[in-house]
Amino acid sequence: QVQLVESGGGLVQAGGSLRLSCAASGRAFTLTRYTYTTAWFRQAPGKEREFVATISGSGGNTIYADSVKGRFTISRDNVKTSVYLQMNSLKPEDTAIYYCAATTRGATILTNQYGYWGQGTQVTVSS
Repeated sequence: QVQLVESGGGLVQAGGSLRLSCAASGRAFTLTRYTYTTAWFRQAPGKEREFVATISGSGGNTIYADSVKGRFTISRDNVKTSVYLQMNSLKPEDTAIYYCAATTRGATILTNQYGYWGQGTQVTVSS
C-alpha cells in the first residue's frame, strides 16, 4: 500500500512562488521507491483534473505540461521518499487543488494510469 500526503499550498499573489511537498509512505513504496513514477495533477473548480508534471523513479526523467513549463520544477528525494513541486511566476489560472500521484506504470501524463493519490492541497493565486 502507498500513502501520499501533500502540503505547502496556500494563498499567494500573482508572480509569487510556492513549494508543494508530497510525503510518500507505505511498505511497498519505501522498499521499491525507484519503481514508482510520481506526478502532480491539479483540478480547478468546474474543470477536469489535469496533468502538471511527472518524474521517474530515479529522478532522471521529467515531463511538464506546456502551461507550466519554465515556471514549475518537479523533484524528488528518494532518501526522504518525498516529491516536490516548486512553482514560480504563479498566475491566477494556476489556482486549483493540487494532487500528488504515484504509479508503477512508468512515466505517463494520463490520469487513469495513476493508482495512488493524495488528498490534495489548495493553491490560490490572487491577481
